[in-house]
Amino acid sequence: MASEMEVLKFALEKYPERVSAVPLKRLLMDSARRNDKRPAYVKLAVPDDLVKALRGSAESDEMVLLVSVPRELAARAESRIVLPNEVS
Repeated sequence: MASEMEVLKFALEKYPERVSAVPLKRLLMDSARRNDKRPAYVKLAVPDDLVKALRGSAESDEMVLLVSVPRELAARAESRIVLPNEVS
């Protein structure tokens, strides 16, 4: 089975219109940083279908990933200057 990164790369290259991405800040309902009594957590408001996928429903076996894009890469996405390591 392909790794999650391989699946994500394939989906973004070949079927970008079928991949959905929503900034977590839009979904955030509650959060807390780690302390001695419990781990850090976030509480998100997501569609019911996504909850089914996370809980392992038989009819929905979608891969759900938490992806982090560093700020400097997001800024590079809007630049017209192509750096040597970005040439494909």
